[in-house]
Amino acid sequence: MAFDIEMIKKVYASMAERVDAAREMVGRPLTLTEKILYSHLWDGKAKSVYERRQDYVDFAPDRVACQDATAQMALLQFMHAGKKTVAVPTTVHCDHLILAKNGAKSDLAVANTQSKEVFDFLSSVSNKYGIGFWKPGSGIIHQIVLENYAFPGGMMIGTDSHTVNAGGLGMLAIGVGGADAVDVMSGMSWELKFPKLIGVKLTGKLSGWTAPKDVILKVADILTVKGGTGAVVEYFGEGAINMSCTGKGTICNMGAEIGATTSTFGYDDAMRRYLAATGRQDVVDAADAVASYLTADPEVYANPEHYFDQLIEINLSELEPHINGPFTPDRGTPVSKMKEAAAANGWPIKVEWGLIGSCTNSSYEDMARAASIVEQAVAHGITPKAEFGINPGSEQIRYTIERDGIIATFEKMGTKVFTNACGPCIGQWDRAGADKGEKNTIVHSFNRNFSKRADGNPNTHAFVTSPEMVAALAISGRLDFNPLTDSLLNDNGEPVKLNAPFGDELPKRGFEVDDTGFQAPAEDGSKVQIVVSPTSDRLQLLAPFEAWDGKNITGAKLLIKAFGKCTTDHISMAGPWLRFRGHLDNISNNMLIGAINAFNQKANEVKNQLTGSYDTVPAVQRAYKAARIPSIVVGDHNYGEGSSREHAAMEPRFLGVKAVLVKSFARIHETNLKKQGMLALTFNNELDYDKIQEDDTFNFLDLTEFAPGRPLKIEVVHAEGSKDMILANHTYNESQIGWFVAGSALNLIATAGQA
Repeated sequence: MAFDIEMIKKVYASMAERVDAAREMVGRPLTLTEKILYSHLWDGKAKSVYERRQDYVDFAPDRVACQDATAQMALLQFMHAGKKTVAVPTTVHCDHLILAKNGAKSDLAVANTQSKEVFDFLSSVSNKYGIGFWKPGSGIIHQIVLENYAFPGGMMIGTDSHTVNAGGLGMLAIGVGGADAVDVMSGMSWELKFPKLIGVKLTGKLSGWTAPKDVILKVADILTVKGGTGAVVEYFGEGAINMSCTGKGTICNMGAEIGATTSTFGYDDAMRRYLAATGRQDVVDAADAVASYLTADPEVYANPEHYFDQLIEINLSELEPHINGPFTPDRGTPVSKMKEAAAANGWPIKVEWGLIGSCTNSSYEDMARAASIVEQAVAHGITPKAEFGINPGSEQIRYTIERDGIIATFEKMGTKVFTNACGPCIGQWDRAGADKGEKNTIVHSFNRNFSKRADGNPNTHAFVTSPEMVAALAISGRLDFNPLTDSLLNDNGEPVKLNAPFGDELPKRGFEVDDTGFQAPAEDGSKVQIVVSPTSDRLQLLAPFEAWDGKNITGAKLLIKAFGKCTTDHISMAGPWLRFRGHLDNISNNMLIGAINAFNQKANEVKNQLTGSYDTVPAVQRAYKAARIPSIVVGDHNYGEGSSREHAAMEPRFLGVKAVLVKSFARIHETNLKKQGMLALTFNNELDYDKIQEDDTFNFLDLTEFAPGRPLKIEVVHAEGSKDMILANHTYNESQIGWFVAGSALNLIATAGQA
């Protein structure tokens, strides 16, 4: 269930051989990132990779992990691949489809009833194809992966952008779309553009109120939500070594918020302690035998400026707790500056809710440190001013913190203990009063705080901070409360200053659990039947997308010109829409409904060029599809930032959008578009974005000559008859152009499977 030690030993044996060969070939010391990448090359041949790092490269990941919302579409695609079983260890985790409302017991029961059809489908597909299945309530995918599957030096892909959490155990764990996962599950290589390397040197030591979360909040403030795009972030230094394994996981987890391909740390004693505590001493023994290969060569960390494309240095001894937001996770404010910032920006000072959990901060240490603040408040007679909720990261975490009295501590303050699941972090929160749309503030330890993400209210100002700071701010009820300097009044009117948080890195009595919630697959999956009702509104079998007809796309209408930030939440919302993740037609009714139309500054209201009237984005696109008229989406910078949400690419493909033309893409979304047979293009001249008008028609002039490195010429015809010529860049290589020609990457896999 937890790991295959023989597989890990084989990875290490291959790693030692390949890293030595790579070092000799390159003629210089190697970073940890390079060691893992070079040791996982698909064909083992590295020379061209070393010489041309800008190229797309084929890799062989060690395992795949999927969460229930994305697994539906991934497995529906895998069913078309013609395989009898998955080629690499794969797991499915049910953590997204559980609504947080009343508390764990009743919420889980409701989810098991409302989503029974989906859970049964995932369970049966997992049984049939040799996939490990984690039942609803077992925990959040990334916490379970860290506890059971992650290992130093490994490479993993997962159908969730926060797969990167496993970097806390020294992996290169990378978020992808479902089609990428299908490639690896089918026994094929996985393609990635060779990343740049960003080094983050951590000096000093965390203390007091400063937590690992503050490291990544600071890095996000420095790099912004797109500063890590196309790069792997490698953390090192004495500050990194002195940090807990789950603390490292928190930092890597939120690397998704800077657009990084992934983040990682070198193997050290903190990882040894965590592996041993979670029952994996065998992994420690195997890793210790090749320990020098599981971190960078000493010369790299001694002279990092020579080996990284960008270098950041943070002194943890001087780092201040941060509160990032609202509406974007990279807007950082040190706690000492919050009073000034909140007043200047008109942010609501009163904190309505404090929420702890998500894949980012739901470990034993996180819960223990937050509980230490709650315990102080209870002991001093301080009544909390805000509501409070927690989501333990796994059933193992929940069981252990209940045994150790941590849950009881939280409950003394009236805390709602939600299911071991994602909950409010992904919009799975039935928050009372959210429908009123009132301006308010919440604080949470999650990773993202986009508008409407947590509760659906666009006026909820969500701020990201550490679990201990969430506890302090929720107890005080004020966003501008600084626990380092300020005091609270207890129920007797006496001032009380909270002491710095404390909590064990790992439980002194070890982890304990009765039932983890794991279901091993059937030994012989050939007899397992998968049933999808043709009348289901939750699940729908997939039909292949049409192949390209070999002609230039002409007469394409502008569907929407998206203004400003357009994340995958804007393109395909989560929350109540999660229930349709296995039904492409139904989920397509949320396509781009959150994107802002540049021409009227409204969401979900665009012009239908066939009628001249305005309607919702899906309705207009369905009208174009019915008339067999192609369309184009135009967007701004970092288009598709956020979740790995493959639906954000599949929906426009399904409804007939042919191309997405933007200033720049987030990595995963660009790949997802390519995989689904769409054109993912960028303006050669960003100012051409301003030339796009509401009634424009687009004609591709040389798509018939589509080739790597060759920009495409697009004629933009305006309503009054004038024209502009736009040059569109792309990053397609020969194999990716093959996806476009075939109609999707899946079409090629299915063809190969039938051969």
